[in-house]
Parts: sequence; C-alpha cells; structure tokens
Amino acid sequence: MTPLDKVHSLPIWRGPITAARLGGGITNVNFLVTDQDQRMVVRIGDDIPVHQILRFNELSASRAAHAAGISPAVLHHQAGAMVIDFVQGRTLTAEDIRAPQTFERVIDLVARVHRIIPQHLRGPVLMFWVFHVLRDYAATLRDGVSRHLAIIPALLEQAEALERAVGPVDLVFGHNDLLPANFLDDGERLWLIDWDYAGFNSPLFDLGGLAANNGLTPEHETQMLQRYFGVPPDADLWRRYRAMKAASALREAMWSMVQEIHSDLDFDYAAYTADNLDIYRAAFAAYLES
Repeated sequence: MTPLDKVHSLPIWRGPITAARLGGGITNVNFLVTDQDQRMVVRIGDDIPVHQILRFNELSASRAAHAAGISPAVLHHQAGAMVIDFVQGRTLTAEDIRAPQTFERVIDLVARVHRIIPQHLRGPVLMFWVFHVLRDYAATLRDGVSRHLAIIPALLEQAEALERAVGPVDLVFGHNDLLPANFLDDGERLWLIDWDYAGFNSPLFDLGGLAANNGLTPEHETQMLQRYFGVPPDADLWRRYRAMKAASALREAMWSMVQEIHSDLDFDYAAYTADNLDIYRAAFAAYLES
C-alpha cells in the first residue's frame, strides 16, 4: 500500500477527499487533505528504530503540545498515520528565525515547550540524550558499511569530550529538532510542529540546535541565552552551551549519514550530510576556543 493509499484508507473522512503531498518532509511523508468539512495534515510513518522514533512518544508529545497551546490538535491516530489540524500559516526559514521581529518570539516559544508541556504529558514518554544517539548512530553506520566509516572513530572521540564538557544537566521536555521548517507563523502567533524526536533533555540541546540549524550569529546566541535564562551567560554556561551546540550539529550530520543508507525518500542526503559536517566542524572549533 502506498502512502497515498494509506491516506485514502483512513476511516475518518466525511465525503470525498482531495490529498496533495506536502514538500519539505525528510523523515515522514505528509499530505494536505480536504474533505467536506475541513483541511487536515496527514503524517504517514511507522516507527523508525534506527532514529529511535517511536510513534507512541510522538503522539503523547503532540497531544501535550496542543494542550499547552503550542501545536495543532491531533484529530486521529492509528498505526502508521497521524492526522492533525491544518494551520493556515507560513513556514519559517532560517532568515525568518534570525529576524529581530521574530527571534525573541521563537526563544519564548522554546521556553514554553520546556516548561509547560510537562504539565500536560500523559503516559510513558522517552528521554533524548544526544550522546547515546551518536553512539547508536555510529553502530548503525558500521552495520550498514557507511561510506563515512573512516571518520566515525574521530567523531566519537570528539563526542566523548563534548559529553564531559556538558556535565550535569537540568531536565526539561525538549522538541529536539528545531529546524526552521518546524516553525509556523499564522500572522498572529507561532506554532511548533513535528514531535518525532521529543523527549526529556537538557535545555541546552534545543538552544544549541536552534543556533546550529538556523545560522545564529554570536550576537543572536548572547541574546538567546540571556533571554532564556534571565541572566547574562557566564563562561561556564558558554562552554557547556557550545559543547551541546556542537553535539546537536554532529547529531544532524550523523542522522543524515544514517538516512543515506536507510531512507527511500527522494532527498539529497549526501549534500545534507556534507553541509551539516561543515556546521559541526565550525561549532566544534568554537567549543575548543571557549
């Protein structure tokens, strides 16, 4: 059964439907569906063990994010499919994220994710610890005889140093995938979508991911850390933050390496890997200088 067949087979439609595939997805296949009553987004995707994506966790996080006023409502869920309410809005770009009129709103939204969503979670949810993910990705790449095997030992050695530098952490509930395409602006407010990787984590991972994925300048980073924590960042916070930012960038690069050998989606993962390795190397160099 194709992803489109799965969409048509869902039991919730009222009358005939139209379904158009949405662009931009690099993990799931997404459709905009219209029936006689409303427009909805259908996300087609099963568990993805190589990325530690378990759909029960995505569902719990999505429902809690809606209850917290952060994400659209889940309208239906069954094995391999999630239907969420459609938000009429604009998908942000990295340039949008960095814009002065948007940047503080984005920081405040991330803070709300961390502090409010745990109040609405029900049932079991996962923890997301990037250094475990990196070690697991390395094993997956070895098993799959990845073309990147020659650089994996050095990357793991660097990851160990980053984990030591991060040290003890506070726990919040993180989104853990703060790509610009996961932010929507409906003209009045921002929304955050796609909870595949959600789980308890250090706040520094989302902040570092926001920086690495959106090309934040040092000035942006200073503003972000001060607004999030409420005090100017000291040397210790800078070092721990830069270590986690580097780890976030490395995770994105190794995620793409795994996609190169495991994904059937039509996407240039090789180019994505190269771009994110460059981001990681710059972030690791900045960490070494801190």
